[in-house]
Amino acid sequence: MARNVSPSRKAATTAVAWIIGLAIFFPILWTILTSFKTEAEAIASPPSFILFDWTVENFAIVQERSDYFRHFLNSVIISVGSTVLGLIIAIPAAWSMAFVPTKRTKHVLMWMLSTKMLPPVGVLVPIYLIFRDAGLLDTQAGLVIVLTLINLPIIIWMLYTYFREVPVDILEAARMDGATLRSEIIYVLTPMAVPGIASTLLLNIILAWNEAFWTLNLTAAKAAPLTAFIAAYSSPEGLFYAKLSAASTLAIAPILIMGWFSQRQLVRGLTFGAVK
Repeated sequence: MARNVSPSRKAATTAVAWIIGLAIFFPILWTILTSFKTEAEAIASPPSFILFDWTVENFAIVQERSDYFRHFLNSVIISVGSTVLGLIIAIPAAWSMAFVPTKRTKHVLMWMLSTKMLPPVGVLVPIYLIFRDAGLLDTQAGLVIVLTLINLPIIIWMLYTYFREVPVDILEAARMDGATLRSEIIYVLTPMAVPGIASTLLLNIILAWNEAFWTLNLTAAKAAPLTAFIAAYSSPEGLFYAKLSAASTLAIAPILIMGWFSQRQLVRGLTFGAVK
């Protein structure tokens, strides 16, 4: 039965939502505004919000000093590559846990999730040595592998949740019609779980795009993504806030635009199966 909500309560809820949204967005807005300031105005106290001399000089200097498009291409290859590789591994794993569970399935899922609680610095040295000996340091392939591994628990957990909402009767009917395991996963299960798979893909692209710890420690120049591009503006001489903000704006702009245009798909996938 529908529940009536009073106008005052609805207005209060809307106001709280706007306040929370603006509080979350304010640091991004401040970074964008600072990127259009001079270095003197960027560190001025009290700071100016809109009334300052707008300039695009920082963006020109950033592009002259660093090859933005090379870092951008590395970010695209690494984030998309690690997400696609993760899905190739995770879809069969999530299928087996969702439709052929054992008494240890929940323990395995909890163990995978617990690996996300491990401090990355705790395994940095062994992974660095393995990558050095394997020739994977400062390579796109190396970062694709490590980002796939660190995000794989999240991918499997999300897909497992979505797959459990798929009616088992449909899969059993496909088997009775002679579908092989491969056909069942590719032609029956995957199309039915497209919203969940799409949201998983988008979320993990964002996680891989924003990853800084591993990209800074396992790359130098050739495979450096946009996170390393931003870090280049922190130097022993100090922080150049305006130029750092310009680099940050250039780095976050693609993922913000992608998130804006795919927000409907993200919400649809994250609520997949929530209402029956």
